[in-house]
Amino acid sequence: MSDEPVPEARTTEPGPQPTGYLRLFTIREFRAVFLAHAFSLLGVVVSEVALTVLVYGLTGSPLLSALTFALGMLPYLIGGTLLSGIADRYPARRVLVLCDVVCAGCAALMALPATPVFGLLALRCAIALVSPVFNGTRMATLTDILGDGDLFVLGRSLLRIVSQSSVLVGFGLGGVLLTVVSPRGALLITVCTFTASALLLRCGTKRRPARGSGGSALMKYSLSGAGQALGDRRIRALLLLLWAPPMFMVAPEALAAPYADQIGVGVAGVGLLMCALPVGTIAAELYAGSALSASTRARIALPLASFTLLPLTVYAVTPGLLWAMLALALAGAGSAYTLGVDRWFVDAVPEELRGRAMTVHTAGLMTIQGVGMALAGLAAEFFAVSTVVTASGVLGTLCCLALAAEVRATHRTDATHRTDASHRKTAGNPADVREQGTESRDGADHHVTGG
Repeated sequence: MSDEPVPEARTTEPGPQPTGYLRLFTIREFRAVFLAHAFSLLGVVVSEVALTVLVYGLTGSPLLSALTFALGMLPYLIGGTLLSGIADRYPARRVLVLCDVVCAGCAALMALPATPVFGLLALRCAIALVSPVFNGTRMATLTDILGDGDLFVLGRSLLRIVSQSSVLVGFGLGGVLLTVVSPRGALLITVCTFTASALLLRCGTKRRPARGSGGSALMKYSLSGAGQALGDRRIRALLLLLWAPPMFMVAPEALAAPYADQIGVGVAGVGLLMCALPVGTIAAELYAGSALSASTRARIALPLASFTLLPLTVYAVTPGLLWAMLALALAGAGSAYTLGVDRWFVDAVPEELRGRAMTVHTAGLMTIQGVGMALAGLAAEFFAVSTVVTASGVLGTLCCLALAAEVRATHRTDATHRTDASHRKTAGNPADVREQGTESRDGADHHVTGG
């Protein structure tokens, strides 16, 4: 697949052309996907805040209120493995629109006064069940819209930046909204945002055929795709490198409140600690996507991934609020490694497996963060918060160093296999050999791992 966007994205107008992230908005289909993503995020944030308040108001139980957040993550593993085949077996636009319609329907049922607490939690699970299918399908669709080159990397990065930004402003806006409307009224807004997303995707993107057609049952087809992705050494190494840093990085966020209490900075300090990491992530991704070339992002990917968790070790000296925020911002900035690894991942996955592999990636990412939060909370029952965060930084760095070495090794193995296949394919034709050799050198530059 070409690295160039689809033909409609090209322009013949004179003058300087958009660069960096601005190039994405010259592509009509990406504009539709971007707006749909923004509407979906708004719906998710509003529903999470509204449901938390609603469940607590109905039950008076902090446990059930907190459970509404947990139920937004737990079903990801089930949906991402047992339903991932939907992403490849059916046309992508149909899957995306149907997922949004299902979410809108669930939100509408939540808004009904007669829906009991058990029903609210079950509907929350249903939304979380289809979310990995939606996200994986959309990720695969980006490669159709933007190509599988640098534009895909920038597009994926921009959607991630919007998601991180929602962490900073979304919950505050949701709280303000609930001073104006009731929780069930706020859920009606969620219905509207999911409906708007469905309409944008239906009218703003092209219909494309399904990537795969497997004749087996959906569950078997889904599990087969997950097995293929995780069974491939290169894909597995990249997935683990995309999952490992977030697993350890959630520790200081999950323990922000007890750490603020430990250093005596109060409730305001909790908010600042929770904002520091996403601020660093957003700033670094914006800079890397706008100012660095694709080859530079590739060269720095593995060093960044290896040491992105190292700033967390400053917790060993129990830093004050300012130094802790700086450490978290630096750790978040290291997340820019994903711009390089995303490219290698999409290159490593065969097109017919892409939807399932990306759904597995999304499901694994959410699940591993939930596991990280749980383990951090459990450890904090026995050790000081500063000790737990420091241990996360040390163990995470060791894991990332090992995974970076594995990614380097699989890159060399993959490059050797491609070269051997090229030699076999062009044997007996010197002209083809010379031409293929040039392509191999270009590919090696293209996939440079920084190692």
